[in-house]
Amino acid sequence: MATPKQVMDFRPSKGITTAQSNEHQRRWTEKGWGSAEATGNYDRSRERLNFEVRGGKVCPLDKSRSIPERMADILRSRGIKDPNEGLAEPRFRTVVNFIFGGSRDRMTELAFGDQKVNLTHGADNSHLTRCKDIEEWAKDVYRFVADKYGEENIVAFIVHLDETNPHVHCTLLPIKDGKFAYKQIFAGKDKYEFSARMKALHSEFADVNKRWGMERGTSVSETGARHRTTEEYRRQLSEQCTTIEQSVASHQRTLASLQSDIRLAERRVKGLTSMVNNLLQEKSEKEAALAELHRQILAGHDNPDALRKQVQELERELSTIQSKLDDKQEKLSEADRKLDALREEMTAMKERTEELRQEAHRYSDTIRQGADTVLRSALLENMVSEFSERVAQLSNEGKDVFDGSLLQAFAENGTDVMYCATLLFLGYVDDATTFAEGHGGGGSSSDLKWGRDDDEDERAWARRCMMKAARMMHPSSGKKKKR
Repeated sequence: MATPKQVMDFRPSKGITTAQSNEHQRRWTEKGWGSAEATGNYDRSRERLNFEVRGGKVCPLDKSRSIPERMADILRSRGIKDPNEGLAEPRFRTVVNFIFGGSRDRMTELAFGDQKVNLTHGADNSHLTRCKDIEEWAKDVYRFVADKYGEENIVAFIVHLDETNPHVHCTLLPIKDGKFAYKQIFAGKDKYEFSARMKALHSEFADVNKRWGMERGTSVSETGARHRTTEEYRRQLSEQCTTIEQSVASHQRTLASLQSDIRLAERRVKGLTSMVNNLLQEKSEKEAALAELHRQILAGHDNPDALRKQVQELERELSTIQSKLDDKQEKLSEADRKLDALREEMTAMKERTEELRQEAHRYSDTIRQGADTVLRSALLENMVSEFSERVAQLSNEGKDVFDGSLLQAFAENGTDVMYCATLLFLGYVDDATTFAEGHGGGGSSSDLKWGRDDDEDERAWARRCMMKAARMMHPSSGKKKKR
């Protein structure tokens, strides 16, 4: 039996949403539970077995405060400002989400020992009790995180035993020397340093899991795989879609607020413009009256003293008007700048909202394509299985009809045919030939050049590779395999 493997999934984010927190803490209403059980692999009869580790001790899961509220409390008590606070859209990675676990059989054994767990959807597992091993393993993992990143930076360390595979959700703040420092702690200067750090982290985590009979798996950078079950992948997509939906909703609220601000700013600009125009008109009239008085004085008017007194009065009025005009023009300029800024922000927000909508569509397509892939795979397995059962009931003459067919090749040697086809698809013709000859096939007897045509689409090329692989894996002697 293969040695159980550890699981460590690393996911940074620009904060944690209430929806994510509710999922981690199971802070759901009856309606929320109903939705969760309908769409996920949650077992409410085991929810009571969930727990968290705080200060290195096993504790009941505290639902009194959400994880975002816990995070705010921690930052407030340490005098650290959340850099995303006050931003219309968060820009800084302030949270690192870890998922710790392992191979399902081993984790189930740690959690429940030799007790029988019924994983059928809707089953009653209220008879189960929590084993000490899962608590000790969780405390070991908690100490590993606390020693490496600081216990004061652990916001939540929650252990779920009510899903298909027991696991830990650890919410960590990437803080060093009293400041958020995600790049310094995790990302490094480039992707190569980040990759090296992640490999080292997996190896360090493996030291913790030796005690529990689990070993380090092959690096993600080597396999391209993700240590996620279907349920974990579904949850991640769900969380990402929820986050996008919340961002879109937040942007729509911001857009509505901006629209209101713009209307107010436009009214202010209009009012100030009217005031400035009125003051300019009044100033122009006073200046005209003043010019007339000066003309009369120069013309030798009978009462120059009275004229000079009127001049002084007009000059005082003009000075007052000019002061008001300067003030209103300054306010008008500021109002114009604010209006322009609001309009620019509105344009940027509309563009970002549209980007988010497109991103949501992409995630929707990803979910659909993922489901399509799983269904196609299941369909192929069922067809091959059914073919094998039915063909066994045929006479030898009936079986001859399928000789050399792709369906027969898959039924008899599906894994090798698929591997050979993959080599052909990637262009490794020599490797495919060597593989076929080394696994009972005849290789390739054709001298014609093999390769993808310039105008050949990917699906047609894939089909041709599959047919070619089936022929290559067929025994060169021409003898039929025993059935």
